[in-house]
Amino acid sequence: MMDRTSKCRYTLAVQRCVFLFLSIVASSIALANPYKITVLATNISDYGGLGEWSFSAVFEGEEESVLFDTGFKSGTVLHNVLHLGVDLSSVEKVVLSHFHSDHTGGLLVLRDYFSGSNPKALSTVYVAKGFFSQRLTDTGVGVGPGAFTSALTFRNEAEKRGINFIEIEGPAEIAPALWLTGPVPRKIETYNGPKGLFIEIDGEATPDLIMDDQSLGYLTPKGWLMTSGCGHAGLINTGEVLQEIKDAPIYSIVGGFHLWRASDQVLNQTADWLEKAGLELMMGGHCTGIAAAETIASQLGLPRSHISHAAIGSVITQDLTIIRSSVE
Repeated sequence: MMDRTSKCRYTLAVQRCVFLFLSIVASSIALANPYKITVLATNISDYGGLGEWSFSAVFEGEEESVLFDTGFKSGTVLHNVLHLGVDLSSVEKVVLSHFHSDHTGGLLVLRDYFSGSNPKALSTVYVAKGFFSQRLTDTGVGVGPGAFTSALTFRNEAEKRGINFIEIEGPAEIAPALWLTGPVPRKIETYNGPKGLFIEIDGEATPDLIMDDQSLGYLTPKGWLMTSGCGHAGLINTGEVLQEIKDAPIYSIVGGFHLWRASDQVLNQTADWLEKAGLELMMGGHCTGIAAAETIASQLGLPRSHISHAAIGSVITQDLTIIRSSVE
């Protein structure tokens, strides 16, 4: 029989072994399942693509692939994948970073197009809790995902097409080495984004802080590759959620981080945190802002080969090398 002290020591030892085992498994998964990341929608276009104020990227893996966001206009991502020769018919999982139309606009058209080749194509869609909350302007006009004024109508139209929504309330692994943050606690940055929309709570119009904003973390052998649509929850807040999942460097950031209008103070704070977090590779697109990205890259001393401003067709390879599109 063990006394209480011995039992506690035994329990701690077991917990440490389990944690070490899970860490080893996570690292093995990251090594065994590398992803190629291709930008499908952003502000800058290569020759032949369609650029717009939006974001979308596909993570192509050997076991499975995941589409992150779907662009603004309904046909933009479809045009760009046909232009780039990217086949989304085998991609069954989609992440929507938040409800804004510049990230949700292409979902229904993409589902319609690729479901003919694969009935499961783009059929499982992950959103964070609060995604379907109805937004209103200050005059009471409804604003929903995509081109819809009603969040419920958007959901109904998607479900008619066989789309199943999964609402995430906390961190969740959705594919090998790919983690969703779920709703991000606002510990440092309170809100990073536009104003003017409201949510009705207890009969009162409350300013919308886009609490459904979530990001995708890819656990690579070098650390986290964090992908955000706009990063309305804050880059630092989001990075800390990933590091709570696994204490690893934030090796790379990809996507939109809504820094294009950020003050020097905010940029310096963000750059300081990224430097301490271990950032070495940066592909900031959409709402990041070229000047903001250059400021961060300069402060961290990133070489030109490790920074990209993301155009249609920009790629991060399986070995985490940037391949630029013809324009970017």
